[in-house]
Amino acid sequence: MKYRSDIRNIAIIAHVDHGKTTLVDAMLKQSHIFRDNQNAGELIMDQNPLEREKGVTILAKNTAVIYRDVKINIIDTPGHVDFSGEVERVLNMADGCLLLVDSIEGPMPQTRFVLGQALNKGLKPIVIINKIDRPNSRTAEVLLLIQDLFLELATTSDQLDFPVLYASAKEGVAVINPEENGEDISALFECILKNIPAPQIEKGPLQMLVSNLDYDNHKGRIAIGRIRRGKITPRDIVAVIGTDDCITNTEIHEVFTYLGLKHLKVKKAKAGDIVAVTGCDNVTIGDTISSPDQPEALQRIEIGEPTVEMTFGVNNSPFAGREGDFYTSRQLRERLYKELETNLSLRVQDTDSKDVFLVKGRGELHLAILIETMRREGYEFEASKPEAITKIVNGKLMEPVEVLSIDTKDAYIGVITETLSKRQAQLSDMHSDGYGNVHLEFHIPTKGLIGFRNSFITITRGEGIMNSSFLNFEPCRGDIFSSRSGALVSSGTGIAVTYGLNNAQGRGNTLIEPGTQVYEGMLIGLSSRLQDIAINVCKEKKKTNVRSSTSDIAVKLTPPIKLSLEQAIDFINDDELVEITPKNIRLRKKLLSQSQRLKSLKGKA
Repeated sequence: MKYRSDIRNIAIIAHVDHGKTTLVDAMLKQSHIFRDNQNAGELIMDQNPLEREKGVTILAKNTAVIYRDVKINIIDTPGHVDFSGEVERVLNMADGCLLLVDSIEGPMPQTRFVLGQALNKGLKPIVIINKIDRPNSRTAEVLLLIQDLFLELATTSDQLDFPVLYASAKEGVAVINPEENGEDISALFECILKNIPAPQIEKGPLQMLVSNLDYDNHKGRIAIGRIRRGKITPRDIVAVIGTDDCITNTEIHEVFTYLGLKHLKVKKAKAGDIVAVTGCDNVTIGDTISSPDQPEALQRIEIGEPTVEMTFGVNNSPFAGREGDFYTSRQLRERLYKELETNLSLRVQDTDSKDVFLVKGRGELHLAILIETMRREGYEFEASKPEAITKIVNGKLMEPVEVLSIDTKDAYIGVITETLSKRQAQLSDMHSDGYGNVHLEFHIPTKGLIGFRNSFITITRGEGIMNSSFLNFEPCRGDIFSSRSGALVSSGTGIAVTYGLNNAQGRGNTLIEPGTQVYEGMLIGLSSRLQDIAINVCKEKKKTNVRSSTSDIAVKLTPPIKLSLEQAIDFINDDELVEITPKNIRLRKKLLSQSQRLKSLKGKA
């Protein structure tokens, strides 16, 4: 078997916020990819506006650096559990992985998942204990926890022998000994060249598995993957092997490799290279690009099952079509099915109604990012409350269960435990660091996590971090009843005025400001009672001879509660929807008419 000593392919994997993208920044800057006078900034790989706003990596991305005449292809992967499908589909391009672990938090639920995926694919790991410059870092204890994790997940004895580096990605430093004072990350580059195996070169004609897709307005669809065998050049005729072994011949237009943030056009790419090719307009992720003379398919990429579902429907509110560019069922359907081409963790199904589609994903954030992306593209639609996906196994109803990890202050243990017990969570681990901080782990049904994030922020007063990771499917534990109070619902259509909102605030907390356009059935606040209350916020004060200053009323108004998209999705009940447009996010009842809602309640009774 031959090897290419001039190249290394690595994936960077970790739990969310453990420093993957920051480490990639350091690798790019210290490999002199950029000019000396070029300000590359921070989080260089997170170019997506949503990634910048959310502060998390959403999409897996490719880059490359040159060190000592060796090209190191780097795959930056998401750390959030909702985007773990991105990790599953790109690891096949790598021969090794850099596992980052926070020097204080240690291995987290997603650390276990991504490491398990990497070891199952036979990747050679390098462990990096990151953020060693932080106060209270516990590198020795974290290393012991990592070793325990490897003992549990390793598939071969060779995987237990892994090198360990200590780093501060923010400072751009990596060392072999935590007591050393490093100056750069050259120790990391040297470790990669020494420990990550060079790509194997198999004999035979072209074979490449498509692991990612990109799109260019001029070049069209771009297929990204690693060449397993043979070579590829522009103007080559290739066979694209799709699902059900369907073969289509096409011509390659251009071939690109990666260096820094650039796509470099090349005349030829060989086995071991990670490339992007144009000309395959009908290719999808998981397809094999092969020689037409000897078409052989590689094993298709397998992705874990979705755990949460919600419906996307055509907006049928009185304000439909006013603010969006795309609002018909045909446009909505085309956009959702187009998303399936690149978002392998997603599932879309038609329903009995031609205007409603069932969308399944890995979690609330996974679906919320899709909603926000479509909203920014000009789509207008309505979405239902997320629900956990159940299935029947051996005659039993099974539901997804997740591992929930929480880091917070000791003072909040009681209220967190009490809140989660009502959501059918079971405490599995708890330990304190002796400085007033505590780490809690629970096993909780996915349905119990829906809507918990907002409660968590409130009960911990913002002094907590929560993360979750899918565990398995277990027998269903029964329903969890909503503890949310009723809603204040607009009884008329018009413009909300100060006088009407002042009356509404006597019955609860409002969600809108004076001057907001409302319609019948739209949620304008949260009631102080369990029942919904219909109220006319468009009602103005009657004119009389004795007038009081309206400024007095304005002073009395409490600022409205502003909900983000994720908060709005968590907030609604089963009989409510979120109306999404490029300009507004509104909450509404499924049945807009109060008389219809009353008839529906009588029918249930």
